[in-house]
Amino acid sequence: MSLPAEFLSEEQLSCSICLDIFINPVSTPCGHSFCLVCITSYWEGQSKTCLCPLCKENFRKRPELHINHTLKEITEQFKRMAETSVSPRNVSGDYLGAQFPQPKLAGQFPPQEFSEQLMKEMKNRIQRSASSELLPPHQLSEASNDAPSPSGMIKRCYSVSGTDGGGSDGQQCPKHGQCLELFCKTDQSCICTVCAETEHQGHSVGPAKREINIKKSQLRIMEVELQGLITVREKKITEIRSSLSEIQAIADQEIAGTVSTFSELMSAVERSQAELLEVVEMGRRAAELRSQAFIRDLEMEIANLRKRSSNLSQLVQSQDHFTFFKTYPAYSSLPATKNWTDVALTPDPTAGAVLRNVTQVVREIQESMKKLPEICLNTENSLESKLWRLQEYAMDVTLDRDSAHPRLILSEDGKQVRCSDRYQNVPDTAERFDRVVCVLGRPGFNSGRHYWLVHVGEKTDWDLGVASHFINRKGKIAAKPANGFWFLSLRDKHEYVFRAEQSTTISLQQKPQTIGVFVDYEKGQVSFYNADTRSLIFTFTGTFVSVLYPFFSPCTNKSGKNEAPLIICPAGSAERSWLTEK
Repeated sequence: MSLPAEFLSEEQLSCSICLDIFINPVSTPCGHSFCLVCITSYWEGQSKTCLCPLCKENFRKRPELHINHTLKEITEQFKRMAETSVSPRNVSGDYLGAQFPQPKLAGQFPPQEFSEQLMKEMKNRIQRSASSELLPPHQLSEASNDAPSPSGMIKRCYSVSGTDGGGSDGQQCPKHGQCLELFCKTDQSCICTVCAETEHQGHSVGPAKREINIKKSQLRIMEVELQGLITVREKKITEIRSSLSEIQAIADQEIAGTVSTFSELMSAVERSQAELLEVVEMGRRAAELRSQAFIRDLEMEIANLRKRSSNLSQLVQSQDHFTFFKTYPAYSSLPATKNWTDVALTPDPTAGAVLRNVTQVVREIQESMKKLPEICLNTENSLESKLWRLQEYAMDVTLDRDSAHPRLILSEDGKQVRCSDRYQNVPDTAERFDRVVCVLGRPGFNSGRHYWLVHVGEKTDWDLGVASHFINRKGKIAAKPANGFWFLSLRDKHEYVFRAEQSTTISLQQKPQTIGVFVDYEKGQVSFYNADTRSLIFTFTGTFVSVLYPFFSPCTNKSGKNEAPLIICPAGSAERSWLTEK
């Protein structure tokens, strides 16, 4: 294949890593071309990812590289066209080819208008590229007798600048006085051409400029990775500050609530004190009234007895026989009186009981007050402990394909589900939902405690919870516990609601990335946790009477921002470390 020389350019045919003419050029999936050795060495220097050195496109799997034979043929023709002007010899002593017109560099003047220095530089570059392709580093000492001296051949093969004095910022080898323009990968040191053919013979040797470009590219990638680490940590600082603000707001609420509660308690104590004092006063008044009645009756009897005694004295002194005998029968016996022997003013049975009861209650309150700070601390620890214990009930949940709505797409392992715009070709069975884009999980259960995690990420809409075996799967669904549905919903990115007869709106300060669902069948409880902050979102208590299945709905993507899938985390995993590994 022949190409017009005026369309050829050394810049167009140079590898962006080694900055030399292509040797065995290959192309990456993003469309950029490099030397096979250069791009392979570049990727080997990366720990995990494979990036294009030019556009930084990330390839999850290292691409299979094949030599671009068309580009290789163009490159070799370009080399021959430039080399024929000086008729360089190959390693066998033959001339490389007939005369060809000199190639014209793009955007420059014709060759006859180049300066001699620029033309010499271009020719030297092409000569060393051809030599390095024909003569590998470990065979430099076996060059033909017709070729220049070994040191001169090595210079042509590995020269970076095209002159003998342009390597390693002008530093020279302390042993041979040559420029340190080569790099020994085996010993990781800069060497000269004489070193390459003596003590470093058989080592992996290459131009220092090419190696430094590769290393710089690796450092640029590392710099990007470091910036990523910095970004993650800055984001974590923001999260911590946000959490601190939330904690401070909660603390202010608790302080205000505690002060209000104690104020109410003191008011209640004052009211109880007044009521108890009134009880004591009523007892005192009742005793006073009884004593007054007793005294009044006694005084009346005393007055009657004194009057009778006076009459008796007069009767004894009487001299009238007729009057005496007539009056005597009325006074011959004691008058009827009240027996006061058993009459006594006893204390009220409740007397003293008020003080005893008050003392006991106050003592109990004081003991409870002493334990209150410890109880509050233990409450936080017990919640954290409870959340960790939930891992003991972790259940390996897999999505049930037979129940999935036709628009839902499930992953091969049954751990992810997303909503598509198109209906899938699936059989319309009795188990399949046909209107609401949801799917059940397996296994089902009708006893015990069960816990699973679902990564929701930045989705704007989703539904998570449990559903009964007897739910309606066809047509419109009324999602509430009475119909066998218990689930938490997110709508419009910020609206959290638990679906019930009277839906409960839930306010969250921090948007959860991973939701934990916990079901206690015997207690009839289903709880939802923010697995990122290990905090409770909501708990519903009811009654379960049939087999329950995990319930999932990724919802549709009407907003264009809800295409991400719901992801079931591995059973028993620590969700944060698992997501980091992903």
